[in-house]
Amino acid sequence: MIEIPSDLHKDLVPLAFLLGNWTGAGVHDFPGDEKCNFGQEVSFTQDGRDFLEYHSHTWVLDSEGNKVKPLESESGFWRIDKDRKVEVVMVRDDGVVEIWYGELADKKPQIDLVTDAVARTAAAGPYNGGKRLYGYVKSDLMWVGEKQTPEVELRPYMSAQLKKVVSPEDVERWAKALPDDMPDDGIAFFK
Repeated sequence: MIEIPSDLHKDLVPLAFLLGNWTGAGVHDFPGDEKCNFGQEVSFTQDGRDFLEYHSHTWVLDSEGNKVKPLESESGFWRIDKDRKVEVVMVRDDGVVEIWYGELADKKPQIDLVTDAVARTAAAGPYNGGKRLYGYVKSDLMWVGEKQTPEVELRPYMSAQLKKVVSPEDVERWAKALPDDMPDDGIAFFK
């Protein structure tokens, strides 16, 4: 369910599908790195201003799905203009700062992004830029990232499927919003 908070800046309504806390898993595979499954927690929050605040943490999972070690962390700010152009400023834990530009697809919750500028600290590994695709599909947030280095051409390196984290307060609010004439047994509702 996509909810639009009453205090959401009017320019951000097209990005409302991103809001909330998300968790899930995916695959990391890039030449020179060990291929692995990873877990991920993502949050998109807002405070009434004209941007979404973004945080993502990933960690390597073992074959039973247990956390082994941190993989990547990133934070940033997402904006959208009246022409559905999206801009993202992102900082990664490996010493990379990126500016991404892209577009919200017409009539569907999908965002294509490409790096416009990359700055690296001396400690950062080689990185030239990338592409990302985010989509809201059947109530899940799905994404795939592509990456390019001086040695490796642009290619997919991470993808994940995330579920929205639902709080007890969300459930209570939704329950209060149900119609008064709901059947008591729950089964009659589907007949």
